[in-house]
Amino acid sequence: MTKIQYENLTIRQAVAADAKQLAAWWNDGAVMAHAGFPNGLGITEEEVIRGLGGGSLVIEENDRLIGECNYRQTEDGVAEIGIKICETDCQNRGAGRKLLSMLIGWLFENGYSKIILDTNVKNTRAQHVYESLGFRKVRTNVDAWKDQLGQPQSSIDYELVPEDFNSCLA
Repeated sequence: MTKIQYENLTIRQAVAADAKQLAAWWNDGAVMAHAGFPNGLGITEEEVIRGLGGGSLVIEENDRLIGECNYRQTEDGVAEIGIKICETDCQNRGAGRKLLSMLIGWLFENGYSKIILDTNVKNTRAQHVYESLGFRKVRTNVDAWKDQLGQPQSSIDYELVPEDFNSCLA
């Protein structure tokens, strides 16, 4: 079971007991709009439980669930990651940068040689964090997909290798 800790932050394996909170976040359009789901996912707790796997993780701050992240191997040595701080009172306080550093460091320590991610071109806050940690822009995908409302969306693909990683952890 994955468990990564730093100060008052924990990233741990998502379990069935987390499904109610995950479903609430994933069904909240305000939380999911950046991912193209302004109406939420319309997912049940049972569907969440069925989807939980090795790379499904939750984020805790002082033992309170505040968000979620995930990783999956896309090819040998390459992990694709995603992260969301879902509780608005926990955003814009630097926790995301620390949590990303925790996850990235753990992935590199566990044999991955490259980490990739993408973000909506409108999510400039996330782009700043990714670039400060050493991620390099690979490409911009202009009007590459449409959100639930049929609005064209653009994204930026990023990648990070160990020698470029600028961890913010002491």
